[in-house]
Amino acid sequence: MGHQRDYYKILGVSRGASAEEIKKAYRKMALKYHPDRNQGDKAAEERFKGVNEAYAVLSDPQKRRHYDTVGSAEFHRTHSQEDIFRNFDFGSVFRDLGLGGDFSGRVFFGGRAGGNVPFDELLGQFFQPGGGGGFHGTGVRQSPQPGQDVVLELLVTPGELIEGVQKVVSLNVGGRQERISVRIPAGVGPGKRVRVSGKGAPGPGGVRGDLFLLLKLQADPRFRFTGSDVEVDAAVRFSDACLGTEIEAPTLEGGTVKVRVPAGTKCGQRLRLKGKGLPNPSGGRGDQYVKIAIDTPGRLTSNQRDLIRRMREEGL
Repeated sequence: MGHQRDYYKILGVSRGASAEEIKKAYRKMALKYHPDRNQGDKAAEERFKGVNEAYAVLSDPQKRRHYDTVGSAEFHRTHSQEDIFRNFDFGSVFRDLGLGGDFSGRVFFGGRAGGNVPFDELLGQFFQPGGGGGFHGTGVRQSPQPGQDVVLELLVTPGELIEGVQKVVSLNVGGRQERISVRIPAGVGPGKRVRVSGKGAPGPGGVRGDLFLLLKLQADPRFRFTGSDVEVDAAVRFSDACLGTEIEAPTLEGGTVKVRVPAGTKCGQRLRLKGKGLPNPSGGRGDQYVKIAIDTPGRLTSNQRDLIRRMREEGL
């Protein structure tokens, strides 16, 4: 299933739909596309997978809130299929719908007896792309309950967000410090979370939750940020502002870039450098603005003072 799909459209509800409206819509769609009623229809089978995935997210307040906040693409970047269906009670849902699905015994799909299907096999074969509607397997077993997810703040520089970076974080696991090497991919914006699978807190069976790194921008006094745009100050002489010049401005990557200051530039005017800001949600980058200030000297030579007087007499 594509990661750009709109769960609300899949269930045919508005984004402001109540929990009861979502459940009612899911019930209608699940009954319509259930394999028992559409034997051999691969399109219906795919729709059935889609409505189950949509309901698993939208019926969970926390998952729904995150999905609404970050959007489909970012949600799927940080949530695997296992995350999506974690704590989703298939047995209760299907029994409520009257669809056949006594998960303490057998699971029936497409009119075929699956025969005691393990939960992870159910996810792997039915709710993954290309999975079949019929199941096989022996012995009922339940996957061990994973531990709690862990969220850590991670300071990153603007350049690290733009170019990507390898970082080492330290996490207390069972009373000991574990050092975990993580890769922050290029183009991730501040405030986003990077998921490290299986590196969270251990559960009762030893299975660990996930580690989420919340990216926090490291302060830099040279730059001011507004969303994905950045502003930096640059001082030029009065004569250069009048006649035009070329200056160098610092960039987020750590170097400098040449900026042309047009003749007649005013104090406070901003010069735009397109695509030189922080990564933004659309996959591109914001802009950098160079704010011009006029550098007024504190002390003047006698020749400079005479020139300034003449300029004043000329109306400058």
